Amino acid sequence: MKATDITANFYNVKGIRMHVIEAGPSDGKPIIFLHGFPDFWYGWKDQIGYFAALGYHVIVPDQRGYNLTVSPQGIKAYRCKHLMEDICSLVRTMDLKDVHLVGHDWGGIVSWMLGIYHHTLFKSIVILNAPHPGALRVKRPMLQIFKSWYIYFFQIPRLPEWLCSRNDFKFLRNSMAGTAVPGTFSVQDLERYKQAWKGRIRYMINWYRAMRLSKEFRENMKTPKLINNPLLLIWGEKDKFLDFQLAKASMAFCIDGRLISFPDATHWLQHEKSAEVNRAIMDFIEELPPEQAMR
Repeated sequence: MKATDITANFYNVKGIRMHVIEAGPSDGKPIIFLHGFPDFWYGWKDQIGYFAALGYHVIVPDQRGYNLTVSPQGIKAYRCKHLMEDICSLVRTMDLKDVHLVGHDWGGIVSWMLGIYHHTLFKSIVILNAPHPGALRVKRPMLQIFKSWYIYFFQIPRLPEWLCSRNDFKFLRNSMAGTAVPGTFSVQDLERYKQAWKGRIRYMINWYRAMRLSKEFRENMKTPKLINNPLLLIWGEKDKFLDFQLAKASMAFCIDGRLISFPDATHWLQHEKSAEVNRAIMDFIEELPPEQAMR
């Protein structure tokens, strides 16, 4: 596979057919990117070519319930246990070693959990704007509860699906373009997202509904476990969904953790600050001091 090639493949993982974008040499160092809500693999478009050109084997799955990956029925199918098993199974199916893991939003939550329960599969972990579950217990000021209103709203049956789908997905489009730096998402970008969202809204929202059913997630809110992997947390301080205090609190659960923040970036920093984020990730996984990424 040439560094410039981008291929779409399907892998059978834990009984589901997972759609995976790959780029870069197949014998390169593997780096997996996990998207969040309401994203899909396309959310890493500014990272795929960059790391492929550096010689990494870039692997970007649509997680279960999203885009072209199978959407299992029922809320229980979206518990953290299954989300983790999907990625572990993908790693084993592809016979990957010393994997670098990068996650944003819900992909970041899955990455935290993988670092806790399956840390031996991963050489390093990078997380963008997603807190350790334990930080949600430590830092839950009224401001954060207000910011997280949608999590409670998504627990209601059927109504969230209707709201997210109506008017050509206006609610979801606004949740991205309306909370990012103006101009971050083009009309063409949003068209790609609308195509990916068709017929998938219920399953995407089920990730939130399954939170209270996820034993591992609840355990790590009550009694947080530490992350042994080298971990870099990158945060956009103008995130309208997650307070920056959650990032600081998350560092307490990292044995080898580093935090880089961008004061003028939002929740969508891999789009807004793609060059800086790419350099920060590259420097980190190449074992350079993270401060150099900002120079």
